[in-house]
Amino acid sequence: MLLRFDEESIALPICHSASRLPLSVGRCFVLATVFIDTRWAGLAPAGLSSYYNHCVSKARILVTGGAGYIGAHTARMLLRRGYDVTVVDDLSRGYRHNVEAREFHRLRVQQTGEIAEALAGHDAVIHFAAYISVGESMRAPEVYFENNVGGSLSLAAAMVQTGVKRLVFSSTAAVYGIPESSPIPESAAIAPVNPYGESKVMVETMLRWFDAIHGLRSVCLRYFNACGADPAGGLGEEHDPETHLIPLMLQAVRSGEPFTVFGDDYDTPDGTCIRDYIHVNDLAEAHVLAVEALLAGGASDQFNVGTGAGHSVLDMIRSVEDVAGRKAPYVVGTRREGDPPALVANADKLRRVLGWTPRFEDVREIVASAWAFEQQRG
Repeated sequence: MLLRFDEESIALPICHSASRLPLSVGRCFVLATVFIDTRWAGLAPAGLSSYYNHCVSKARILVTGGAGYIGAHTARMLLRRGYDVTVVDDLSRGYRHNVEAREFHRLRVQQTGEIAEALAGHDAVIHFAAYISVGESMRAPEVYFENNVGGSLSLAAAMVQTGVKRLVFSSTAAVYGIPESSPIPESAAIAPVNPYGESKVMVETMLRWFDAIHGLRSVCLRYFNACGADPAGGLGEEHDPETHLIPLMLQAVRSGEPFTVFGDDYDTPDGTCIRDYIHVNDLAEAHVLAVEALLAGGASDQFNVGTGAGHSVLDMIRSVEDVAGRKAPYVVGTRREGDPPALVANADKLRRVLGWTPRFEDVREIVASAWAFEQQRG
């Protein structure tokens, strides 16, 4: 049997081994499970990707914030799978050396007209461009609402203007605030306890109205603590100033200078905050699956992204010390304002609907990838 697309004279042999392929034929998208004959001219499994990419043109995806940590990993994954990727970033918190796409625009998403020009000819957007520090948002909420909400409104307006109607939004588990139960399902109450989380709630609300009125479909991914680095090298956490736990611990290992544990008096087994640590490549995979679902005609939706396993700060210190073979010196400080005691995801919906499965579930493997990147930095 053959799976045939007469418009482009594309035929793929069908047999025993399943492969889920997002196809773009002209401007029409099909997300199908096809069964590829692994005996066909020696093309599968290793040669299937190049054969498929040669025959089928993939979608054009614009990635905002694509010079940042998660955005760069997602853009790399899209490129590896043959998508035509454009990166938009103002480089205020990202790095030009993270951009591997051929097309790059140094813009703020608030520049609606210029964003509309960059969007021309694209099929979907993955939107990362945002400020992400809970502590900073508690000191300067106006900055977060202007950038995260104002920037997202500008982007959505540009998308409506240019007829681009598919958006994956990088949201956050901070929308849940201090949850009543754990792991947290998507049905949990939306009750953020800091301006960062509130800014993401406001964007999610805005996107619901843009879908109802303009037909702009979106998938909002509410994720937990992104960490680690692509094992292929070259990408990792480079925040300035660094606020994320694992790179701070690794820097303490290397320098001997202690990092600060923000509070050891939470209502948790060891008194320190518990989080769901997810490898950045697993998070990138969720974004790719989400955009593929939209390209295939999927409706707007919201998904949690996480492993479902919680680890305290002290747990993570032990994991870092195991991987690095050295002590991670620390001091205990006061609580950081706006930090919930525990955030752990229930990602069953993502697994069921989009078929997502994390590949890095052992936190020591996640730490090892981050440690490799930290050592590469010199």
